[in-house]
Amino acid sequence: MITPVMPVYNRANLAFEKGEGPYLYASDGKRYLDFAAGIAVNAFGHAHPYLVEKLHEQARKLWHVSNIFRIPEGERLAQRLCDASFADTVFFNNSGGEAWECGIKVIRKYFTHIGQPEKTRFITFQGCFHGRSMTSIAAAKTEKMVGGFGPLIDMFDQVPWNDLEAVRKAITPETASILIEVVQGEGGMRAATLEFIQGLRKLCDEHGLLLFFDEIQCGMGRTGKLFAFEHLGVEPDVICVAKGIGGGFPLGACLATAKAASGMQPGTHGSTYGGNPLAMAVGNAVLDLMDEKLLKQVNRVGAYLWQQFDTLITDFPKLFSTNAAPMFHEHRGKNLMQGLRCVNADDNLKLVAKLRENGLLCVGASDQVVRFLPPLIIEEEHVDEAMAIIKKTVADYIKANSIKAGDAA
Repeated sequence: MITPVMPVYNRANLAFEKGEGPYLYASDGKRYLDFAAGIAVNAFGHAHPYLVEKLHEQARKLWHVSNIFRIPEGERLAQRLCDASFADTVFFNNSGGEAWECGIKVIRKYFTHIGQPEKTRFITFQGCFHGRSMTSIAAAKTEKMVGGFGPLIDMFDQVPWNDLEAVRKAITPETASILIEVVQGEGGMRAATLEFIQGLRKLCDEHGLLLFFDEIQCGMGRTGKLFAFEHLGVEPDVICVAKGIGGGFPLGACLATAKAASGMQPGTHGSTYGGNPLAMAVGNAVLDLMDEKLLKQVNRVGAYLWQQFDTLITDFPKLFSTNAAPMFHEHRGKNLMQGLRCVNADDNLKLVAKLRENGLLCVGASDQVVRFLPPLIIEEEHVDEAMAIIKKTVADYIKANSIKAGDAA
């Protein structure tokens, strides 16, 4: 018998009734330190007073009107995003998946517009995750997502991560774009190298391709810059963002240069709910809060968290015996988007469950990674609280697996 809610999630038997700052409170009253943040969504934690105020203020006036009318707050938010980035124009929608799909359409339409309709293919990367639509699972090509959904849309050519020569060899007369997450989230918290991203930009310029960055998870302040690509000195032609841009309210955006979006005219794209007054009020409130002071805090606390994780790895080496304890052996990510890769397959998910039992929320990722995505507002004291839980959990795990500290290799 199927459940009323379609059973597509492996849900933990845990429900929350309220949140405040970096904490969530379960229906039984237990408090949890939230280092998942709705998978990088709750950038300002839970029930942030300013976001609540702006949401209520707009909700009392107007929730929704059709996009056949002007929406002034949307025009304001679009201008602010353009002023803060490479972009000349923005399309608003409800989610990261929609923002990504918009980017795909923008690029396909551009090449038709300039008389090169044969350019329809995108180069993507192993471990990528761009959503759950039919198009995005075709880009990812992961068996757990594509099984049972074939035949897949044939427009993506996948190459290894951080392998510039493989990208070069994959370019054909049909290639339109190189599409990459600056920091992979679901794919294992892998950050692209400076040389790699710069090389991708050069290849795009040499071959007349458009560079498309997916910053749905790594964008909007999470890496210590408004956009993760700002660390690399390279600008894309198109970028999609979501998650943190709404601080918990459903909101996504596709940003593009005037050149890339030159084919987008009335009727080429649209959204019923995208960019409505309620979402735009929240989006503007998020940008109000995402100032230089906050970004400096993200860099400071992110560096402190990185240091603490490095110490953790030193204290619990990757090998303890022939039956290795499921400890960490690789540290990945950037600032408040960090991951620890476990020695053995599935150990990450077991540790996520144990950490949750001990009051710390985090999430798993591919490639055996435990993923930490705390709200951007956390301080060093929250890191200390999290590390105390992590150390206890790891110590208990070692004990439960009959591994002695002296067995470390």
